[in-house]
Order: sequence, then C-alpha cells, then structure tokens
Amino acid sequence: MAERGVTPSQTVGPFFAYCLTPEAYDARGIAGNEIATPDAPGRRIHVEGRVLDGAGEPVPDAMVEIWQADGEGRYADAAGNAAFRGFARAETDVDGRFVFVTVKPGPVPGHDGVSQAPHIAVSVFARGLLNRLATRIYFDDEPANSGDPVLALVPAERRDTLIARREAEGVYAFDVRLQGEGETVFFEI
Repeated sequence: MAERGVTPSQTVGPFFAYCLTPEAYDARGIAGNEIATPDAPGRRIHVEGRVLDGAGEPVPDAMVEIWQADGEGRYADAAGNAAFRGFARAETDVDGRFVFVTVKPGPVPGHDGVSQAPHIAVSVFARGLLNRLATRIYFDDEPANSGDPVLALVPAERRDTLIARREAEGVYAFDVRLQGEGETVFFEI
C-alpha cells in the first residue's frame, strides 16, 4: 500500500492560509474581505467579530467566508450588479478577529417565496474541522427578523447567537463560538 501524506481535506491549518488567504504572504487572493466596491448599492457597513473555541479562546488560524445579496436584495449575478462581488473571505488574526467591509444586505425571497430578513451566509473553516461550518448573520436592528422563516426554525433561546449587534454607526459585531456555552447555531446544508 502506498504511503500518502496529509491532504487539504484532512486539515485546513497548514494549507489554507498560503492558498486561500495569501495576503499575509504578499500575494493577491481571489477574494479579500471587501465584498462591494464603493459604488455598490446599499449602506456600507463593517462586520467585525472573533472566532472562539469552546473555552472562549481565540482561534488564530481560522478562515471565514461570506455570501450575501446587495443592499437591494440582488445577488452578484443579477444584471447591472457589477459593483457587487457577493463573496468575501477573511482569515482570523492572532486574537481570532476578522473584519468584512460590505453593504447591509436587503431582504431576499426564499425558496417558498416568503421573504427572508436581511442576512449574510457564513462558512467557517478551522483546524480540527473536516467540513466547514455554516451559519448566518442577522442584524439586531432589523424588524424583518421576526418573520424570517429560517430564524424561526432556531429555538428562541439560541437565536441571539445569529444576531450581529450594532456597535456604532455602520459597525456590527458578530462572534462565532465553535462549541460550548453560547455555541453559535450551525446549519446542516
């Protein structure tokens, strides 16, 4: 039997930073942490957060990806939406922090035609995870949260793990806790 080395699907730690978030190596990646050009429709915001382990310690080598609609609820492939990429990627720093510069998304229709509250889809990659974790970011100042069909599936006592807090004008805070007390709700996809 041939001996084989570790593959990227077995661990993300040693591979993803060089290949997927190469800015630390003075290389240009296919996606950075800015999702929209300045002329993209919508209110520009920063989403700032941390990835934390079960003990509340920062995860310094995680990668966070986001997908979202623009401020008018249109995805990046919509006609006339060239200023909006719809996808961004960031690595965490030594304190487990990440930042995205984006626009606050508009509401989007769900598969059943029911409007979904403005939200951002999130994937988290980190050491020890063989598969990405999927979650969502909702906004604490968004009245449409009460009618969102996906948020309604989450037990009320855990919904706050999906809600970004408005910290200042245009700045929202959202932490991802991988396990333990206050664990972020993750979805099967």
